Amino acid sequence: MFCSTSFSPAIALSTTITATSNPKTIKPGKPFHSTLRSLCRSGRLEEAVRLIESAPSKFADPQSYSLVLHSCISSKSLEHGQRLYLQLLLCKDRGNDNILDDQTVRAKLVTLYSVCGRIDEARQILEDGLDNGLVSESMWVAMAVGYSKNGFSKEALLLYRDMLLQCVVPSKFALSMALKASADLMDLWVGKAVHAQVLKSGEDPDQAVYNALLNLYGECRCLEEALRVFEKMPEKNVISWNSLIAAFVEQNQVTEALDIFRRMQRDRIMFSWVTLTTILAACAAATVLHSGKEVHAQIVKSKARPDILVLNSLMDMYAKCGTPDYCKKVFVQMQEKDLTTWNILLNSYAINGSMDETVKLFDEMTKSGIRPDAVTFVTLLSGCSHAGLTDEGRRLFDQMEDFEISPTSKHYACLVDMLGRAGKIEEALRVAENMPMKPGSSVWGSLLNSCRLHGNVAIAEKIAGHLFELEPNNSGNYVILSNIYANAGMWDRVEVVRELMEKRGIKKEAGCSWIQIKNGLHTFVAGGHVDFQNSSEYRNLWSDLMEAVEEAGYVHDTRAVLHNVNEEMKTLWVCGHSERLATMFALIHTGAGTPIRITKNLRVCMDCHSWMKFVSRVTSRVITLRDTNRFHHFKGGTCSCKDYW
Repeated sequence: MFCSTSFSPAIALSTTITATSNPKTIKPGKPFHSTLRSLCRSGRLEEAVRLIESAPSKFADPQSYSLVLHSCISSKSLEHGQRLYLQLLLCKDRGNDNILDDQTVRAKLVTLYSVCGRIDEARQILEDGLDNGLVSESMWVAMAVGYSKNGFSKEALLLYRDMLLQCVVPSKFALSMALKASADLMDLWVGKAVHAQVLKSGEDPDQAVYNALLNLYGECRCLEEALRVFEKMPEKNVISWNSLIAAFVEQNQVTEALDIFRRMQRDRIMFSWVTLTTILAACAAATVLHSGKEVHAQIVKSKARPDILVLNSLMDMYAKCGTPDYCKKVFVQMQEKDLTTWNILLNSYAINGSMDETVKLFDEMTKSGIRPDAVTFVTLLSGCSHAGLTDEGRRLFDQMEDFEISPTSKHYACLVDMLGRAGKIEEALRVAENMPMKPGSSVWGSLLNSCRLHGNVAIAEKIAGHLFELEPNNSGNYVILSNIYANAGMWDRVEVVRELMEKRGIKKEAGCSWIQIKNGLHTFVAGGHVDFQNSSEYRNLWSDLMEAVEEAGYVHDTRAVLHNVNEEMKTLWVCGHSERLATMFALIHTGAGTPIRITKNLRVCMDCHSWMKFVSRVTSRVITLRDTNRFHHFKGGTCSCKDYW
């Protein structure tokens, strides 16, 4: 655990030699202690330390050292803390042990070295106290908190265990620290053991302990336990509400998270910007624009000025809900912008198919003095790939060198995808095989998808071999290979892949789509919702709609069906895809002309893509579909992707 660097008073002495010279002269008659207090309060730490160094006998008490050490901790000034530690050691040499033996002083020394990242020196101070039998509960906790804040949560819990073995009764602060460390490690078993200690203590938990329990169960994905703790809390502050909301967001339970946020507002609890940032991330993930606009309204109504983090989250929400123009409006009104702000704006246009605007914004960004980073170029290259802008993408890939950015595996994956989609599969394969790092699953996955688009069976089989080694349990790779075989009419090989999946216990991920209507989030699974499909309103609309789209020129494309069955059965299966069910539900439950927004967990198939184009034409509806790759904006019979996706 300990690093090779160890603390030595000689180090502190070397930093003190020049600092102790020419101490500030204190005006006659002015009390030393009040002067010291005044210096600490005004942040004049150097003068405070010099005052002690110039007249150590005047400050031979723990209170003076605690006061200045507290200021050192607040300013994270290790150099001043080392000089004070030297004075304490010198006091001990002069026979005055009571200051360094004081538990508060020693605990503050541990805290100081911890907050400055010198965790081994902090532990040594604790060990010195243990050797002399001078370690109180506050020292144990100070060291454990130091471990936790420096990323050593396991060591924090081990130290907490050692404290209990010394028969030290943990305070509420110690319990909250142990719960936080358990949450950081996602160690539910240990966390529950600490929870048991809380219950056995006989004292009611304070706010910090309750919030730590909430965080523990949230991090460990025990939502029922988190709710139970929350409901038992006599008082709930904004941290409590934020923890509960974040727990549901982490589990993708967006509706529940939004309900908690609304309940928070009904209870007149003032939200923080952290609250809104968390909720906006949930809205972005679920593509619930209506709820995202609710949050935007709260930001506008707030008297406080929103910070850049919440505004960036607001932009990201609009981008991922398929409304780049709203994203741009927020951007224009922001008084402060950082690189993340620009990257979000670039991404908003790139994923929505407006690459001309994306490249224009990139030029504007660089001319304004903002230097792009690796994320910027992933956005640009991915956008070029989906838009079929191969030459522009190559130019941008080469331009990375101008900004001293070395291409990562993500950039090469975009380049490979770009070339593969354009039909240059051999060239894409050469890039993959000659890139400076070992190709990962994203590179091979992009190439396998290109083989699907262009029906290249030979290279697909070679690439699938790499993917089955890298991601043996990723069902998507098996499905794409099956799709390639099925499109080539190689049904015997489709069966081989299916048997391999069964042997390895791999199941194809079910297609799932969801749509928000008012405050409700409605989810649809491919092949399900028989009652809905058998309802009279569904049947009547389906009959009229299919007659209209077929009259407009729609023809079924059943190549997405990976089973060797007749065309009638294939058509039936395709018509049960989740995005179609969601579209039908929206057409039934929303007024004429209302835009429809759907999110899908998989890539939209060719037949559903074609069907939605015709539906947008015959119903005069704008339909926005977000799949795993990008946005598709259907309007008047065309799609923003220009059928290149």
